[in-house]
Amino acid sequence: MSGTPDTESPFVRYDVEDGFAVLTLDSPHNRNALSSRLVQELLAGLRRAGDDEEVRGIVLTHSGNTFCAGADLKEALDADPAAAADLRTRWMIDVLRTILVAPKPVVAQVNGNVRAGGMGILAACDIAVAGRDSSFALTEARIGLAPFMISLTLLPRMSPRAAARYFQTGEKFDAAEAERVGLITLAADDPAAEVARLRGELRQGSPQGLAESKRLVNAALLAEFDRGAEELAKRSASYFGTPEVVEGMTAFFQRRPPSWAE
Repeated sequence: MSGTPDTESPFVRYDVEDGFAVLTLDSPHNRNALSSRLVQELLAGLRRAGDDEEVRGIVLTHSGNTFCAGADLKEALDADPAAAADLRTRWMIDVLRTILVAPKPVVAQVNGNVRAGGMGILAACDIAVAGRDSSFALTEARIGLAPFMISLTLLPRMSPRAAARYFQTGEKFDAAEAERVGLITLAADDPAAEVARLRGELRQGSPQGLAESKRLVNAALLAEFDRGAEELAKRSASYFGTPEVVEGMTAFFQRRPPSWAE
């Protein structure tokens, strides 16, 4: 995570192409990490697309080689731990739930790395297409945390055995494995071309039909989300600022193993 952000350019670009809102995460200086600015722009874009009657669906994609690196750890480390933790858990709830309840299909188009919180966003999308060279990892345990909030969307999508493995090991896996365990819909040679094809299929559905179909598919997931979000938010916030998390984040920025891994 290096470089200086462009204060003039948006961190989330918003375009409309053939009736689909295309939201492009474009914060390369921190690998599209979930900074306060990126989160607010992403929420604004999702809500704008959801309210626009001319928009039939939403494509969520990225610039650079990373879809989303998860939380902006530098921003988190520089802030008051308790306040930052509570704010970030609320942001994640808002982003995930906004995708789930959007009255239009949300399609993820990925061609790169997906880490931590980015995995939860990917799982919240209705359809997810990834290039075959993409890689995925849940790295929270390696810095003293757990995938608390994103478990709300990941656990309903991933096979239980895969979740148990990848939640705990933090190891990377490829797009073929992501498809096999249910994290993504499809691993594709050309994700942009496959998403273009899917957009054509989705345009055959009526707005009402698509909205109600999505509500049916997401009903159980959303009910469980709303039951568990508050408790998970409290658990997540309680861990920020603990000695292990401070050591994990410090080790991350110092590019060394944390004390427990040496």
